[in-house]
Amino acid sequence: MTPFGKKLRDLRSERGISQKEMAKAIGVSAAYLSALEHGNRGQPTWDKLQRIIQYLNIIWDEAEELQRLAMISDPRVTIDTGGLSPAATELANLLAITIADMDDATARELIERLKAVPKR
Repeated sequence: MTPFGKKLRDLRSERGISQKEMAKAIGVSAAYLSALEHGNRGQPTWDKLQRIIQYLNIIWDEAEELQRLAMISDPRVTIDTGGLSPAATELANLLAITIADMDDATARELIERLKAVPKR
């Protein structure tokens, strides 16, 4: 499950809305919505994301958070380390090898450390 999928499922569940009901209202199939929630589909299009936000009647901070989660929830990530340092390539490969066995606490620790890295 992706961060976006989890948040979407939580928002839908809090409101007592079924996948079938929501899917029909936003113009997608229930299978698509299920796959989106389970992380088996990539990021929703901007249009679909806006329909989700409108349907769930969320505004401001919560809508921005849902948009942010959609942007970081691609379940099939590719990292191009061409032109980067050998350490960056090693990091990317080690992460690819170990992520399936990593516990949530370790993943959260790495997330927080990576958020602190200055952006170019």
